[in-house]
Amino acid sequence: MKTLKLLCVTAAGALLICGCKKDAGSSAKNSNKIRVGYIGLTCEAPIFSAVENGFFKEEGLEVEMVKCEWANYKDVLALGGFDITHHLVMYFLKPIEQGLDVKFTAGIHKGCLRVQAGAKTNINTVQDLRGKRIGVPGMGTPPFIFANRVLGANGIDAGKDVTWRVFPAGELGLALDKGEVDAVADSEPIGSLLLADGKVRNLADQATDAPYKDEYCCAVIVNGKYLAANQKASAAATRALLKGAKWVETNPAAAARLSVEKKYLASNPELNTVAISHLRYVPSVSGADDAVKSAAAEMKVAGMLNPTTDVPALAGRAFAYLDGVTDEWVRGLQVETLADGQIPPDQDIRLFAEMILSDQEGSCCAKEKTTLAAAK
Repeated sequence: MKTLKLLCVTAAGALLICGCKKDAGSSAKNSNKIRVGYIGLTCEAPIFSAVENGFFKEEGLEVEMVKCEWANYKDVLALGGFDITHHLVMYFLKPIEQGLDVKFTAGIHKGCLRVQAGAKTNINTVQDLRGKRIGVPGMGTPPFIFANRVLGANGIDAGKDVTWRVFPAGELGLALDKGEVDAVADSEPIGSLLLADGKVRNLADQATDAPYKDEYCCAVIVNGKYLAANQKASAAATRALLKGAKWVETNPAAAARLSVEKKYLASNPELNTVAISHLRYVPSVSGADDAVKSAAAEMKVAGMLNPTTDVPALAGRAFAYLDGVTDEWVRGLQVETLADGQIPPDQDIRLFAEMILSDQEGSCCAKEKTTLAAAK
């Protein structure tokens, strides 16, 4: 990751977003120009695919990409540094509760996050985490929030009954090896790589375990003021991103190559394919609305939202239905299937991940793995 930039607001009230390109005129009312924010993550493949395949252009939009950093991403969106992106539902719900003016409009994919116990421990269920040490890539990160939800849903007080330890995402496996933690909360591709190495067993997997497996972790999210002034463009951009998601689901290997070859992220096609293979890019509108409601309810139980928060009211503020963006439209969506775009059905992706690690130990691939995972 690059050195984190600061978000600055001048005394005159003019917004200066350091490290993010800003075109003050591109958010004009009824404009056909739209700025799409991104960080450079594996799961942002639908954004890159939508741009490179011309899906924004098909919707009559002129797109500008705005690259930002994790540290100020929410603020840059809310303050108008870019207009739309897709991102983690749980990451935005607390800020929305606090008044952040952004709206979710559709679901992009499922399956980012996991809670995993060390393979050498006697931890076999979430209940066994009581009194244990859990490694996370940061307090307030999506893996931390997901782990809090899982603990809260199982009657464990995340503030009292466990000990949190922070490590860089790429060093969570090392922390397990050294006995510094008993379990970890992580995101792709770290979860799959730890499994491939035999270091962990899954306790809660957002890709496969109820009630999380049907929940959208990432959804399209739009700046509230831009949406109010540009309803048609917001709907068109949402459709472009949903088409991008459908294209990634249909052509995961091609999407992985595109993201790397067009230099949207620092990885290699093989490792990026490993990461993408565990995410389900099945776009949905109602699914995202449901995800906002379920995530908010469990975050409140876990103490991450105010105890007085009205969850249905929060969900209503957080989600917006747009004209022409419907589940019926999604079901009728067709994209091309590339001959070299799929992952072979007989390929064991976890063994492939293990091969990458063993064959390139100490090489640039190890650095890419850390860079890719540290972003989540």
